[in-house]
Amino acid sequence: MEQKRKILTLCVIHEHPRVLLGMKKRGFGAGRWNGFGGKLAPGESIEDAARREVREEAGINVVSLEKRGIIEFEFEGNPEILEVHIFHSDVFEGIPSESEEMKPEWFHKDEIPFDTMWPDDIYWFPLFLEGKKFSGRFLFGKDDTILHKTLSETDILP
Repeated sequence: MEQKRKILTLCVIHEHPRVLLGMKKRGFGAGRWNGFGGKLAPGESIEDAARREVREEAGINVVSLEKRGIIEFEFEGNPEILEVHIFHSDVFEGIPSESEEMKPEWFHKDEIPFDTMWPDDIYWFPLFLEGKKFSGRFLFGKDDTILHKTLSETDILP
């Protein structure tokens, strides 16, 4: 069976030592803290999608945007691969505000709520916070258990 690939964005606002995460209120990942992101609109670049998603989900305009990682996610029994482009931003305009999809909240970098985030976050988030670039792949089984993972630092991201 051929695997379908879906390109997604994820942007984490990081004003050292604070990190802005959003509690997902509905849809895929509901009930978890996460960065802001989602699907690309037709004809939209990955960077433009990242900016739009942050604006829609957190009510702020991202000024600076740096790609820090690309991770592929697969879920056992699902032929779709989620290719997530992970961005860092430390310059934005506006005040984070709740949307229909996300409720933003600031966390100190030493108090990130990994127990209520996706289980892969604990592996790549430290690299992200250190300013490193990375790529990887995670295979999830039942109950979002990680069955297989690869993660490595890289100098170049597409």
